[in-house]
Amino acid sequence: MYIISDDTLECVIVDAACYTEHEKQTVDQYISHQKLKPVKLINTHCHVDHVLGVKYIAEKYKTKFEVHEEDIQLLTNAKKYGIVFGFDVEEPPVVTGYLKEGSDIIFGNSVLKTFHVPGHSPGSMAFYNPEQKFVITGDVLFKGSIGRTDLPGGDYDQLMSSIYKKLMVLPSETEVFPGHGPSTTIHEEALNNPFLT
Repeated sequence: MYIISDDTLECVIVDAACYTEHEKQTVDQYISHQKLKPVKLINTHCHVDHVLGVKYIAEKYKTKFEVHEEDIQLLTNAKKYGIVFGFDVEEPPVVTGYLKEGSDIIFGNSVLKTFHVPGHSPGSMAFYNPEQKFVITGDVLFKGSIGRTDLPGGDYDQLMSSIYKKLMVLPSETEVFPGHGPSTTIHEEALNNPFLT
């Protein structure tokens, strides 16, 4: 889960994965302490572990909730998929808009560029800020690895195409914030990621 804000104190919440009461309280305390105003809730994709807190955040902060249209089936079935993985998933909130490639996410004085990067899921998205040189990749690209493709909607060839055509073409110094694990850079992955070398 990422909370992205700027000097206006408006913020965007990416992949609200808070599940336990402690996790929800941690998020609330951070938002309150930083005096942030959540204006939008967006998802890189809709696998269960990335939507566990979307209902809570959407209702608590009255935010718009946006996903890529091709992940709607995953979102609709999140409660059923959750049972398989041992999670009691709340029914997701109503989607208020669809993310598309090229439809910038604008908040405060900031802009996130949107890339459709399918392969891990049909509607996987990446969010790129060229000014601050970072990209949020969800579960598409990790430090030293790539997203799995054995879950519903996964496609290895599509994933590799997304990574090469949309992510590896970004400036080498771009910092990569994945859906799990530590951050990295495009340069580091070009040199050391065994799936890309």
